[in-house]
Amino acid sequence: MAARSEIESYLNTLLDVGRFRDYGPNGLQVEGKPEVRKLVSGVTASRAFIEAAVERGADALLVHHGLFWKGHDGRITGWLKSRIERLLAAQVNLLAYHLPLDAHPQFGNNAQLGVRLNFMADGRFGDQELGWIGSPAQPLTVPALTALLTLRLNRAPVVVDPGAGRPIRRVAWCTGGAQGYFEAAIAAGADAYVTGEISEPQAHLARETGVAYFGCGHHASERYGAPALAAHVAEKFGLEHEFIEIDNPA
Repeated sequence: MAARSEIESYLNTLLDVGRFRDYGPNGLQVEGKPEVRKLVSGVTASRAFIEAAVERGADALLVHHGLFWKGHDGRITGWLKSRIERLLAAQVNLLAYHLPLDAHPQFGNNAQLGVRLNFMADGRFGDQELGWIGSPAQPLTVPALTALLTLRLNRAPVVVDPGAGRPIRRVAWCTGGAQGYFEAAIAAGADAYVTGEISEPQAHLARETGVAYFGCGHHASERYGAPALAAHVAEKFGLEHEFIEIDNPA
């Protein structure tokens, strides 16, 4: 058992939350009981996730996507009320870390995706240096990288193959909705870019630059950071930890 305040303080320091310009608050978003025995991790604080965690006896939740974002008008109604009332009724704490969790060099989403793909990062790019770039163990082809992503993420990516046939020696990646970093990845020298989503402009850029694009799914690319971080916190503070997967096709 550990104090909620100690856990939050440790996380805020470990993830260096103060250095990020983010789209919502990082750290404790909903206050519950002051002592934590069981920590449950997940990608998003959806109602299904909250309900499942409460059923499993969670005292605190650690997620990547929390409840509050820029642009929200502050009213606790509808779907937001439904989620919050379940947390408050069970006195469950909600801790959420967005960009700090993407960026962490060991427990972050980019770091954990790199581990699963056996990519060694040696550089950063993009706004706040959130993008990672490095090399696979050996050069890949577009079909080989497609097969690797499908195997590791259990989901076939959306692939834009520019048809240049260039070997993939340098791979850039940034999990989640980072399609806007594609131009920065190209400028950084990538032969391929791996991220969660794709929008209309990226297909044209891939074809015109010869850099392959892989959209692996926002959820699929970001389901490794939160459980890795939570497992570390659980070990440090002597907590029980469980990861709950709530499938998401996005």
